[in-house]
Amino acid sequence: MSKVIIGIDPGAAGGIAVLNGTRVTAYNMPETYPDIYNFFGSICKQYAGEERIAILEDVGHGMPGQSSKATAVFARHNGHLEMALYALGIRVVKVTPQKWMKHYSNSLGRSKDYEKRDWKNKLKGLAQQMFPTEKVTLKNADAILIANYGAETLVGSSAPVPKKEKVARKMLPDVPGLFD
Repeated sequence: MSKVIIGIDPGAAGGIAVLNGTRVTAYNMPETYPDIYNFFGSICKQYAGEERIAILEDVGHGMPGQSSKATAVFARHNGHLEMALYALGIRVVKVTPQKWMKHYSNSLGRSKDYEKRDWKNKLKGLAQQMFPTEKVTLKNADAILIANYGAETLVGSSAPVPKKEKVARKMLPDVPGLFD
């Protein structure tokens, strides 16, 4: 069974990249939670019979200087992403920005050595170089690199399922048709 890797850069200005073998397709982040669920549902239909693994950037908190309301909206959005993935049976592996970016440090250097805008443009340039036929934007570049990171590192080593997920699955009964 082949593996489809879904790289997710959460947030309203984030993106999603679907990596199947050497082909990547990038998307802007869906706007509402029904859109998120429907988007991932269409991915499940398109890649039926293949193992789907989502590599979700684990930001874990709001951005410095962000209001408490904005932080709460961001946290809810992450929850919508995780619940949609879980409901559709897509395995989720979380990775911190520091970890996936370090994977590319030989090509890019370190983020702290650049202004934020310059760093984001370096990430975009690397993603475009790796996947020259895909239209890479600032919204989807991180998602593309996250998907590629997952394909190169986590998937090959078959990353363990986090303990919380193991407990949650034991507590929830299987309900056929609930999320079909």
